[in-house]
Amino acid sequence: MIVATTEAIAGHRTVETLGQVFGVVVRSRGLGGNIVAGLRSLRGGEIKEYSALVEDTRRHAIDRLVANATAMGADAVVMMRFDSGELGQTMSEVVAYGTAVRIAPLAGPAA
Repeated sequence: MIVATTEAIAGHRTVETLGQVFGVVVRSRGLGGNIVAGLRSLRGGEIKEYSALVEDTRRHAIDRLVANATAMGADAVVMMRFDSGELGQTMSEVVAYGTAVRIAPLAGPAA
């Protein structure tokens, strides 16, 4: 599965647009993680506990996006984007979304 943030995939052409596809994940740090992160925020700088949470959540959202696109019969997702927000003060929501498509290689020497 090719996932691209662009409208077109180099060396390929879109042969069918299947529609909108997304992957949603909501996660929360445990109480211990929130306490450690809160203490780190007092001195400033990167809060590694939250950086790891967001990174893992984005990866999980992409995995769900790919699973949903595969279920639709797609071989690629174009125009992939992330949206994120907070639910309450302890939960992070990440949505990966894009357009599920079927692609074919370009023919000829320009490919």
